Amino acid sequence: MAGRDIIMATQEELRALHILRKAIDKVITQKEAAESIDISERQVRRKISVMREEGDKGIVRKLRGRSSNRILPHKDRIISLFKDKYPDFGPTLASEKLFERDKLKVNDETLRLWLIDEGIPYKKRKKRPHRQWRERKHHFGQMVQMDGSHHAWLEDRGPKCVFMGYIDDATGTPFGRFYKYEGTIPAMDSFKRYIKKYGIPISVYLDKHSTYKSTGKPSMEDELNNIVPLSQFERALKELGVDVIHANSPQAKGRVERLFNTFQDRLTKELRLEDSRTIEDANKVAERFLPAYAKRFSVKALKSDDLHRPVSKGMDIDRILCIKTKRFLRNDFTIIHNGKLYQILDNIRTDKVIVEDRIDGDMIIWHKKTMLKFIEITVRSKKEEPRKAFKPKRIYMPVPKDHPWRRFKINTHYQQYQQREKVAPKEKGLLLTVA
Repeated sequence: MAGRDIIMATQEELRALHILRKAIDKVITQKEAAESIDISERQVRRKISVMREEGDKGIVRKLRGRSSNRILPHKDRIISLFKDKYPDFGPTLASEKLFERDKLKVNDETLRLWLIDEGIPYKKRKKRPHRQWRERKHHFGQMVQMDGSHHAWLEDRGPKCVFMGYIDDATGTPFGRFYKYEGTIPAMDSFKRYIKKYGIPISVYLDKHSTYKSTGKPSMEDELNNIVPLSQFERALKELGVDVIHANSPQAKGRVERLFNTFQDRLTKELRLEDSRTIEDANKVAERFLPAYAKRFSVKALKSDDLHRPVSKGMDIDRILCIKTKRFLRNDFTIIHNGKLYQILDNIRTDKVIVEDRIDGDMIIWHKKTMLKFIEITVRSKKEEPRKAFKPKRIYMPVPKDHPWRRFKINTHYQQYQQREKVAPKEKGLLLTVA
């Protein structure tokens, strides 16, 4: 027994060995053996030939215990790179970056299995809560979802910034840009850039942030005329002929929210790999990232018509996408705007003017269709303070004989004053007026 070889075989191989032995002993035919093992007669003849040469061990696969010929030779290097460069990446994104940046091709599922075998933690997708499904719009440009995403986009390498993002509801085509804050000017600037690239959409889906929806209460006159206060951004979109739709919850505009979840992972890591440290650097990365993302993940609209409208020739976008403020013109032809004093140089007959704060930082003052000339008054004349009328100081001087004041030398002056003016002392005291 000690000299015999031990054959490691599976139950399937042992079953096949038993049937092939019956075929060798001609208990059953090779056709019956093939049907029992569920292989072809040619395979049966080949296995029988191998068994006659090698014995029972011929039934065992030759590659058992050996590494596959298809195994990737750079597994250790991939694992090492994942630990060093992509520790918080998911397997899918990590496999993409390994191929793009390190020229190492590995399937995302293979990488996931390697990480599990090595006991290396990796980022897993969160289970999405159940939401009611809403059908996409049928046309490109029919509705665009827009919002601002506050996130540590540059991590600890640069300043805080906000990503003003857009996504087309029909195709999922993204657009966006980084700004210092989420406000009216960034919203208008990003929308102007969107119009320049795609055209004017039919509608925009927004939340109720104060930038997008006015928080002011209508006056009694507005209520009688059924007028709703508009934010500057709402007013601009209305002038452009864009319908504004306000979502009642973040889930209602889920498409842009999911886009931000993806970008806060992928785009943040792309900015890290590019070592972006300023908002300008981040925008350059975004200009390359967004088209590549759209090419991979955008879908074809149900209907091919593009509903974006081109900007008409007579439309002045800069006059629409700006902050318009009504100011009162004082009698000396000056106005106060943002804490500064401005002198109007044109002779006009009105008491109100419109001040426009443009996206590029310029300020323009209009009266109807006339652009007014003005200068800023930086030095103001100080008003002379009126001189205060001299008022004599009134001093209380005690009179009783037993008062300690009578012990001082000034007492003699008081007695002389009494004799000269013939003033009778009061019981409690006397009020003297001295210059």
